[in-house]
Amino acid sequence: MMAKRKMSLNELSEKVDLTLSNLSILKTGKAKAIRFSTLEAICKALECQPGDILEYANDNK
Repeated sequence: MMAKRKMSLNELSEKVDLTLSNLSILKTGKAKAIRFSTLEAICKALECQPGDILEYANDNK
């Protein structure tokens, strides 16, 4: 979605007021959780819906 919006990680970091390291963790899928306020801020900045940036993965595989 960032590429679609032509937005860098640095720019998104500034818009949502998160550190680059925290955004990197989210981007690489290594995050265990995300606050709704963070998800809302990212969706506002990227003008998208949560389903556009999240994917369910079954950990029981």
